[in-house]
Amino acid sequence: MALRQIREQEDEILRKKSREVNIDDITAEKIQNLIDDMLETMYHYNGVGLAAVQVGILKQIIVIDVEDGKGPYVLINPQILKTKGSKECEEGCLSFPNEFGKVVRPTEVIVEYYDREAKKIKLKAKDLLAQAISHEVDHLNGILFTDLVLPGTLEYVTPEK
Repeated sequence: MALRQIREQEDEILRKKSREVNIDDITAEKIQNLIDDMLETMYHYNGVGLAAVQVGILKQIIVIDVEDGKGPYVLINPQILKTKGSKECEEGCLSFPNEFGKVVRPTEVIVEYYDREAKKIKLKAKDLLAQAISHEVDHLNGILFTDLVLPGTLEYVTPEK
């Protein structure tokens, strides 16, 4: 495993659409190593989620851990099938260090994806997990949380030394 460099703010790759992973390639060593590296990187930077595009790889892979005792979640080729409700929530992003803002996200999503063993899964996610899935799936489509921030709510927090 290795820490990957997180692409930040103005990096053009963050605006690109990620490509689907071939189902036959999911269990390949290269993809498994990428997943392990993404998890290590996410935990190292205290993130809740990370999309492959954030480490410079245009593949539809996201990792999430909302510390619900069921994670980490690995979602490959995720498709949000249905959303329900909405709520305003505080959000940040590893690609925008120390920036936070309010966005509106669904309170519930139904997502279909492949796990790291290439098993097709359908998951009903609520609250923080639904928010994280929505945020990371947006990354796969070149959409950044700063695009969705409610006007006047984006803040930069000076890190402690």
